[in-house]
Amino acid sequence: MNREQGLSEIRRTRIVAIVRGVREDDVEPLAEALLSGGVTVMEVTLNTPGAPGMIGRLQRAFGDRMFIGAGTVLDEADLQVALDAGASFVVTPNVDEAVIRRCAEADVPVFPGAMTPTEIVRAWKAGATAVKLFPSASLGQGYIKELQGPLSHIPMIAVGGVDADNIAEFMRIGCYAVGIGGSVINRKEIEAGRFDLIRERAARLVQRTAPFALPS
Repeated sequence: MNREQGLSEIRRTRIVAIVRGVREDDVEPLAEALLSGGVTVMEVTLNTPGAPGMIGRLQRAFGDRMFIGAGTVLDEADLQVALDAGASFVVTPNVDEAVIRRCAEADVPVFPGAMTPTEIVRAWKAGATAVKLFPSASLGQGYIKELQGPLSHIPMIAVGGVDADNIAEFMRIGCYAVGIGGSVINRKEIEAGRFDLIRERAARLVQRTAPFALPS
C-alpha cells in the first residue's frame, strides 16, 4: 500500500496491530489471520529477532493488501534499518526529533511515542503524522480525555491496555487510533497454530470500531 492508502486504512479500522517477539516462520500466517479478521495495519517491532526480514517478507506477500510498518524505532540508526527493510510507516516509543524530521522529509508516516503535553506538542511540531500516547494503560482514559481539551487538533494513538471491551471508549474520548498487541496476538496460541483465535479477536475489534470510521 502507498502512504495514502495506508493512512486511509488506519482511518477506516482505527487499529494498528503490534507484532512483538513472534517467530519469523509464524509472521505470514499471523498476517493472514489478522487480514482475514479485517485488521489491515501491522507494525513489527525492531526488537523482535529477525524483524527486518519479517518486514520484507510481509511487504512481498501482503504489501498490496496491508500497511506494514516498523515499531520500537529508537534513533536514526534504527530508522535506517526500518527503511532499508521496506517499512511503510514508523512507530517510536520516544520523541526523537531527528527521526521525526527525517520521516517527514521522506513522506513516511511517523507515530512517535509521547506522554506529557510538552512531548506531544514537540512531536507534532517536528512533523509527526499522529502521536502515540505511551504508556496509555498507565496514563488511563481520563488523562487522554483531558488532553483532548487543549490538544484536540493533534491526532493521538493510544497504545497499552486496549482490548475488545474498552476499544470503543478509546474512540469516544477522541483517539485517532489504537495500537493493540497482546490482547489480540497471543504467542502461545501462535505456537500452537491457533491462528483462528487471532482471526476471531481481530474481527471482534474491527466490529467494535466500525461505527467510528473516519472520513477518508
